[in-house]
Amino acid sequence: MSRNGKVLVAMSGGIDSTVSALMLHDQGYEVVGITMKTWDYSSSGGGKKETGCCNLDSFNDARAAAVNHGFPHFILDIRDEFGDAVIENFVEEYLAGRTPNPCVMCNTHIKWRALLKRADALDCEFIATGHYASVREHEGRHVISKGLDETKDQSYVLWGLQQDLLARTILPLGKFRKSRIREMAIEFGYPELAKKSESYEICFVPDNDYRGFLKRRVQGLEQKLEGGHFVDSSGKILGSHKGYPFYTIGQRKGLDIALGRPAFVTEIIPETNTVVLGEETDLERTTMKVAKLNMIKYHFIPEGMEAMTKIRYKDRGTLSTLHPDDAGQVTVNFYEDAKGVAPGQSAVFYDGDDVIGGGIIQRYIPLT
Repeated sequence: MSRNGKVLVAMSGGIDSTVSALMLHDQGYEVVGITMKTWDYSSSGGGKKETGCCNLDSFNDARAAAVNHGFPHFILDIRDEFGDAVIENFVEEYLAGRTPNPCVMCNTHIKWRALLKRADALDCEFIATGHYASVREHEGRHVISKGLDETKDQSYVLWGLQQDLLARTILPLGKFRKSRIREMAIEFGYPELAKKSESYEICFVPDNDYRGFLKRRVQGLEQKLEGGHFVDSSGKILGSHKGYPFYTIGQRKGLDIALGRPAFVTEIIPETNTVVLGEETDLERTTMKVAKLNMIKYHFIPEGMEAMTKIRYKDRGTLSTLHPDDAGQVTVNFYEDAKGVAPGQSAVFYDGDDVIGGGIIQRYIPLT
C-alpha cells in the first residue's frame, strides 16, 4: 500500500509528463502510467512523418520509463472520442468564421474525462498530468493557479475543467521552472529528454498547416469558396482571397495581397465569404461577449468584478471588469484596448494567479 495513494499519470513520452510520473513515484504514490492515442496523422492525408505525442517512439519512451521504475503502463485508444469532440469542432469552427482552440476542447471534454474513467476502473484515487499549473483548495472549491514558471504557465488551457475533475487532479510541475525539470530528467537518468525539442503545433496538424488539414477534411472546400473578396472597413473591394476559413483575426503574413502598407485581418464574415482588412489599430477592442462559462475559483461572477483577462495563450492579460447577464454570458469591458479579440478563442479571467473561470469569445463590440 502506497503512503500517498494511487495515481493515474498521463504520459506522452515527453519530458514533462515523464518527470511528473517519476516525481510522484519518488514521493510515495502508487503510479500507473497511461498513454493516450488520440489520432492517426496518416488518416488526415498529410505528407509529413507522424511526430509529437502520438507516434510509436513516444509510446515506447513512456513505457520504458514506467518499466525502468517498476510501475505499470497502459496505452489507451481514444481516437473515436477525440475525433468527434475535437477534430470535428476544429473544422466546424473554422467554417463558421471563428478561431478554435483544440487544446482547450481536448482538456475540457476528452482528456480529463477519459483519464477519470480509467482511473476509476484501475482504483486510482488521483489523476496527474505534466501541465505547468497548480491545483489547490479555496473555501470549498478546487482552484487552478498559474505555474511558477510564467514562460511555461498552462493554466489558460485548463479553464474548462469542472470541480469533480479538479478534486482528483495533481499537477506536480506547478511549483517548478522548466530549467529545474530538465535537471530532474538528467537526475532520473534521461538526459536525452532534457535535450529533446518541444512541439507547439496542434497534435493532429503536426505540419502546422491547418489550411491543408481543412482542405483534406472537407472535400471540394476550395471550389466552394471561390470568389471571396478582401474588403476594407467601408466595404470597398481590395482583392480576392482563397476562402474565409483560411484566415484568422490578426493575421498579417500570407495574405498574398499588395496594398502598399501592412494589412491585418480584422473581421471574417462567413455569410458572404468576405475577409475585412485594416490597420493594426483596427484590431483594438474595448468590449467583448463571452459565453459557455465554467467557474473555477468562485460559484459565480458578481456584477462589475475586476479581473485580468487573457484572450489567447501567450497574452499577458488586460485589466477589465466583468458584467454577467441572465443569459449566462459575460460582457468584458477592458480598461485598455485589447488587440486581436477572436471569436472562438478562450477568454480566461484571473484573480492574481488564480483562475476565476473562463469561456468562449462570442463576439467583440466595435470601437465607437
